[in-house]
Amino acid sequence: MFGAHLSIAGGLVNALIAAEELKMDCVQLFTANQRRWSAGRLRKQARDEWLAKLKELNWQDVRTVSHNSYLVNLASPEPRLRRRSIAHQRQELKRCEMLSIPYCVIHPGAHRGDAASAGSPRRLGADPTDDERAGLKRVVKALDQLSRELPGYSVINCLETTVGAGTTLGYDFGHLAYIREHVKQPQRVGFCFDTCHVTAAGYDMSTKENAAAVLEHFDRVCGLKHLNVFHLNDSATPVGSRRDRHAHIGQGSCGLSCFGAIVNCRRFAGVPMILETPKGTNDKGVSWDVANIRRLKRLVRRPRGGR
Repeated sequence: MFGAHLSIAGGLVNALIAAEELKMDCVQLFTANQRRWSAGRLRKQARDEWLAKLKELNWQDVRTVSHNSYLVNLASPEPRLRRRSIAHQRQELKRCEMLSIPYCVIHPGAHRGDAASAGSPRRLGADPTDDERAGLKRVVKALDQLSRELPGYSVINCLETTVGAGTTLGYDFGHLAYIREHVKQPQRVGFCFDTCHVTAAGYDMSTKENAAAVLEHFDRVCGLKHLNVFHLNDSATPVGSRRDRHAHIGQGSCGLSCFGAIVNCRRFAGVPMILETPKGTNDKGVSWDVANIRRLKRLVRRPRGGR
């Protein structure tokens, strides 16, 4: 299922309308302004329009994905910021539940302790540092609080892989696994695999063999069955750069083998694959989202292969 992150300018339902016009299979959106703490109430009209369009499209399954606010940091050691982050994430989950959005992508956050020096590679697979472990524990505690306060919710928090810049958590698959393994309701936690982030963090998927090995490693550590969303973005910076710069498919360091391994794996046939690549049109006047999806579809072998 191929889609993209689309704008809600003019109303939430416009993301669904745009996805339909672009002949996408799924969509990701911000349900509110991602750079403001004050999200405002979800208006009944906006909710009704959204749900009516979902029904019209027959997208009442797993085709819609929310991305939470960039301001949220559940790993923060600063009490006020952490309380504010939990409150904001609570409101986001409430909106997702009201809009029948099954997945909410969330960054694990930053521990704000000692940071690795700029440009130094991460030791993937190593035990978390003391600061990282403390941050991971704070994320666990925050997610447990949200689960207690929102009983019976079906929306899943999808922890996203990160590049590992500064003190951010989630660059190592083990960080994501730690959180899910330690929360009291693990069924409410899943994962989002961002190809640009994984590459920039140091996981090399630029050959067919390497791509298969990285997916197998993720399966051992986190479990592919818990992988709910893909962000399919090429990386404008090299493997292990720890810099988050998205590029169009085939124009970065991920390698087409990275995307080929994902789109040809049968177990991912029902997983939303979301583009977060630069917007605009190419030199032929075609939407870059459409052009990137076409590139991905050309990588799909017939009949579908995979594990």
